[in-house]
Amino acid sequence: MQQGYFITGTDTDAGKTWATLALMRYFRNQGKSVVGMKPVASGCVIQDGQLKNADALLMQQNASVELDYALVNPYAYDLPVSPHIAGINNPVVLDEVVSRFNQLKELADIVLVEGAGGWYAPINDQESIADLAQALTLPVIIVVGIKLGCINHAKLTYQAIQHLGIPCAGWIASCVDVDMLKRDENIETIAAALNVPLLGVLPYQEQADFDVLAEQLKL
Repeated sequence: MQQGYFITGTDTDAGKTWATLALMRYFRNQGKSVVGMKPVASGCVIQDGQLKNADALLMQQNASVELDYALVNPYAYDLPVSPHIAGINNPVVLDEVVSRFNQLKELADIVLVEGAGGWYAPINDQESIADLAQALTLPVIIVVGIKLGCINHAKLTYQAIQHLGIPCAGWIASCVDVDMLKRDENIETIAAALNVPLLGVLPYQEQADFDVLAEQLKL
């Protein structure tokens, strides 16, 4: 693996998955092989006798190489609630996630790992998404859902990443609210507050066009 990134969000529904898939297309357009990983996902449904998550399936489908689903999403839970609650009978074990990640990084130039919820969302009784990111030792990309409250959420997330000493490669503005007032001004305020580059502004879309979204990115 040449490189990889951990994709975290400022909150649930910040646009992490669309940003991750846009990044996958971006790197593929550069001629690099890329795979995606969603270590833990809630709100899964039975498909082919196995719990599967819609976002993880999209990542599997957009990978440069064919992957077993369990490698993309090792912890799939049925209830659409916080992973530490949904997975009470099968809690996330970080060593297992790292093992699957190490397999993936041998298969492509770039591995993109998408978190669940926000930075401190719990994944088991003792650990959070922040611990998962630390275990994988990847630089972080923050996806900021541009909606009311996004400035505060962006600052808090960035400060939390800094506090742990994890490199932050930049942030992506994800325009998730079609009625957002003063969208550009909010993005400009966040850009001034975070000491990392703005990697792209993803426009609001009813249905995702990942090629169009990929064109908005620059790393």
